[in-house]
Amino acid sequence: MLASMSLERSHPAAPVEISDRAQDEVDRLVQAWQRERPDLDVSPLEVLSRVSRLARHLDRARASAFSQHDLEPWEFDVLAALRRAGAPYELSPGLLLTRTLVTSGTMTNRIDRLEVRGLVTRRPDPDDRRGVVVTLTPDGRTHVDAALSDLLEQERTILSGLPPSEVQQLADLLRSVTLPFEEA
Repeated sequence: MLASMSLERSHPAAPVEISDRAQDEVDRLVQAWQRERPDLDVSPLEVLSRVSRLARHLDRARASAFSQHDLEPWEFDVLAALRRAGAPYELSPGLLLTRTLVTSGTMTNRIDRLEVRGLVTRRPDPDDRRGVVVTLTPDGRTHVDAALSDLLEQERTILSGLPPSEVQQLADLLRSVTLPFEEA
């Protein structure tokens, strides 16, 4: 399916031929821009507008999966980072910053709020008297494990229209697009 969706153009701004497949909102958007600005190659919109729209759908699916377990998406992100660290499920706030892409002030606030809920604890870092270690509690582990199961079910549903080989192809293509951002 992915391979069959490639679009051929004789000119960078040539109109997209979509008559033989279903149209989505992005097709309509691209057609409108091609009509209004035929001097521009709007082909990046075909991919990136879909990625943006898909991200919004995924955010909704994530929020739904997490809310069933009384978690906000940001709470899941912190708890999941701790869970992925493996036993004893602890990280420094600095490593949590790196793994969740937030500022130190934001992370401090998040740890405070998770600690009040009993999902994490803080203790002095035995290797650095000035530092602390954040640890996932058993209740935090229960919450994150259950939310992950529901999230994966939601994500399987989102991808269910693609055969496994195309899911892998899509993952590979998206990795190629995101790697430059990760390396920066």
